[in-house]
Amino acid sequence: MRTLPRAIIHVLRQFELLFSERVWEWAKILLVGAILAPGKRTVTAVLRVMGLSDERQFQNYHRVLNRAVWSPRAASRVLLCLLVSTFVPPGAPVVLGIDDHIERRRGAKIAAKGIYRDAVRSSKSFFVKTSGLRWVCLMLLAPIPWAQRIWALPVLTVLAPSERYHQERKQRHKTLSDWARQMIFQVRRWLPDRLLVVVADSSYAALELLVACQGLARPVTLITRLRLDARLYDPAPARRPGQRGPTAKKGPRQPNLLARLRDPATEWQTVTVRWYGGITRTVRLATGTALWHHSGKPLVAIRWVLISDPDGKFESQALLSTDATHPPSQIVEWFVQRWQLEVTFEEARAHLGIETQRQWSDLAILRTTPALLGLFSLVTLFAHQLLQGQELPVRQAAWYTKALPTFSDTLAFVRQHLWPVSISWMSPEDTDMVQIPKTLLIRLTDALAYAA
Repeated sequence: MRTLPRAIIHVLRQFELLFSERVWEWAKILLVGAILAPGKRTVTAVLRVMGLSDERQFQNYHRVLNRAVWSPRAASRVLLCLLVSTFVPPGAPVVLGIDDHIERRRGAKIAAKGIYRDAVRSSKSFFVKTSGLRWVCLMLLAPIPWAQRIWALPVLTVLAPSERYHQERKQRHKTLSDWARQMIFQVRRWLPDRLLVVVADSSYAALELLVACQGLARPVTLITRLRLDARLYDPAPARRPGQRGPTAKKGPRQPNLLARLRDPATEWQTVTVRWYGGITRTVRLATGTALWHHSGKPLVAIRWVLISDPDGKFESQALLSTDATHPPSQIVEWFVQRWQLEVTFEEARAHLGIETQRQWSDLAILRTTPALLGLFSLVTLFAHQLLQGQELPVRQAAWYTKALPTFSDTLAFVRQHLWPVSISWMSPEDTDMVQIPKTLLIRLTDALAYAA
């Protein structure tokens, strides 16, 4: 493969030492091919789009995923450090989002699959089950200068097998909060000196996880939803001189948040915050601090935030933060950014072939989906390096005006720089006539003919 664009080489050099020399050459072809290929992201589809349909040693490219020695976790660390140094200013909080994603997969040889609720097809009144793999993904929530909005960039993805998978192997089952704790601890080791803020949905509102994040030498702030009927208490009173018996762990119980919503004496603050869809919205906020307790669970000190809509267009809800020093409006704005995780999952399915791969080897499964999700972040990094401060071209039409670039524009921009990688363009400059090599024309026609 010929030399890649210099801006892309600058990014890829950070990953080169994670592979042996031979495996690195194969991995680069898989990487470029996965970006260029439309439709399915199988190894054979990648080889076809790279013009390697006649490659007799095609098994070498499969071995990058199912046999070669390299560490996806080490690659995640490099990717995270690159993204933070590129998109997060020094001294600013590093905001991360964590969520689980179901990859629909079937097949007797896929051992880790389970039956889960399909969040995409289900609703409050309609429950849909699906067979697949459950992944827990940690993403960096960072502003992209040329997109003028915050994107969720995947950095670390782990497989969370079903409970039956662990029972059959007589292993201890890890819940979503267990996986989240390990992932957050790992990122804290990678970024020991940065302020970390993690936002998550109610699936991660587990007292053990909240206490673990608070108990670190450099605590991690966790923001998530809070039940309106949660049992909240005042701090324990100071122990009196000569007092007998055990020391109290909590004080009197506070009214629950549902009661505060109905209480006309509740103090509300009207503020304007950045809301879903990139708009600003006026909401009412009430806040306070408390100890959250549940029988048999540890106590955790939190700041709770009640959100109410003055216009009554959405139901009131509550959030919690393990750091009581952050203002309530900031807590709400950080939590709203979590929606970008759902956008990234959808973009990855639509443009990067998530759920189209066909590996059944355990090691290949563990590597392929995290690699495709990480490709979302890599494409963003490639575009940022190629632009060098310029604006990203946006595809327009007479019947559709797009104000800001999306990931589809970003992917198309990077593809335009990668198409001539393996075959040089054989046309003179500054002419109206462009001569395209026959081999490249065949590949382009084939790619367009089979595009999804």
